[in-house]
Amino acid sequence: MDIRLRAPLTKKAALELRAGDRVLLNGVIYTARDAAHARLTDVLEKGEAFPFDLQDSVIYYVGPSPARPGRVIGAAGPTTSYRMDAYAPRLIEAGLRGMIGKGMRSPQVIDSMKKYGAVYFGALGGGAALIAGSVVAAEPVCYEDLGTEAVQRLTVRDFPATVVIDAQGADLYRLGRADYLRSL
Repeated sequence: MDIRLRAPLTKKAALELRAGDRVLLNGVIYTARDAAHARLTDVLEKGEAFPFDLQDSVIYYVGPSPARPGRVIGAAGPTTSYRMDAYAPRLIEAGLRGMIGKGMRSPQVIDSMKKYGAVYFGALGGGAALIAGSVVAAEPVCYEDLGTEAVQRLTVRDFPATVVIDAQGADLYRLGRADYLRSL
């Protein structure tokens, strides 16, 4: 059975999730890849105003393709998450509650998740068109010079994901359930 979640994602909701839970995410999430993460982390380090409310937010590691006419967004499949591992602990410390991507995470990211109550979701790799159907609105937030990798605010309805690493540190990859993840 799928668990319906709202984003922003509360700490309480994140702490209740377990590795392997299938979820349908609804609400507002943000897109960001490595170039945007570098800038966002720089903003935090300089103490400048953050371009969106980071508290309890969920960031989807995606650089969607341009939308076709009549569509909200183009293909929107997850990118490899380890490229954000250098930045994720600082963002988690500042209030990031959830991340969506594909692939394993570093021990430093997992430690930050456990310390601050964050969760990592896996999205359907190879299902970019299917995932795009869950996006009902998209608007640029910042860093438009990055093109498709600019930070966008997405409104999603029943966005399918699986809890890969929960806030207690249980990790499907390290629990020997990688075959389950490959089947998604």
